[in-house]
Amino acid sequence: MEDAHTTLLDYENTGTAFFAVFDGHGGNVNEIMPMFDSDLRQGTACYPTLYNVSNIIKDPDLQHDPSGCTSIVALLTKDNELYVGNAGDSRAIICTKGVAIALSEDHKPSNPKETQRIENAGGHVEFGRVNGNLALSRALGDFEFKSSTNLPPEKQVVTADPDVTRHKLTEKDEFLVLACDGIWDCMTNQEVAKFIRQHVADHVPLKVICEKLMDHCLADQTGTTGIGCDNMTVEIVAFLHGQSEEEWYKKIKASLGDKEVVHNTKDGLKSQSREYSTNELRNAPDLTSSLSKEEENKKQEK
Repeated sequence: MEDAHTTLLDYENTGTAFFAVFDGHGGNVNEIMPMFDSDLRQGTACYPTLYNVSNIIKDPDLQHDPSGCTSIVALLTKDNELYVGNAGDSRAIICTKGVAIALSEDHKPSNPKETQRIENAGGHVEFGRVNGNLALSRALGDFEFKSSTNLPPEKQVVTADPDVTRHKLTEKDEFLVLACDGIWDCMTNQEVAKFIRQHVADHVPLKVICEKLMDHCLADQTGTTGIGCDNMTVEIVAFLHGQSEEEWYKKIKASLGDKEVVHNTKDGLKSQSREYSTNELRNAPDLTSSLSKEEENKKQEK
């Protein structure tokens, strides 16, 4: 599977939460995830992981390896500081009182700043792609575009150097969305935020909202390429701000007009709803939902 995601609600009992979505191409991004997850959980990611990566990229066989992935990650501290790092065209938005606010910028070759770096490094942009090939200007991997020995990593044709955004959470912030371009190619930031709020107002569990969001974006025919035919992964993180889950749902519903609420009477959805007494995000794992469309398809095939 080319997509992957990870969720750590309370890293090493520090009150810090970590969320990430990776959109791979040309290979299986899940093959490297166990190494990162293991190091994160053991608190050793800063050194062994970087050491392993630095050795891996010296392998001459990787210089023309076409595989790589985007990376959108979010780190939430116990002081309600939210940091978002991005390399590629996966995206993060935060919904604040119903308004979608972008916390990342897509790294596309056609972006003037990205085009300038690509050309300075000896590359070119053709048909919106790096050297007529890669549709991203920043990514993990893709070593064939990082072969200039006289340039630092951040100035290569394609770089993994992330943009980092800092956001101080307030009680106006309702939820965070991390998703790959399979979602954003089909819907705008505001459309995604509105879609989620409408279903939250009808007390639909977040996991089911993830499913519905991907179904909404999925093309009727997926045997070809184009909008709605890409891999899809999405995570939704609810910010409780000391409320219970029930109170969080009711607050969002109260902020919507009657015409905006989408009513769903399927018993299957209602039966999956659960209540929590916690007032801490890290103690409410079901308030963070993530689902890969490929995973869902595999379940259905079985």
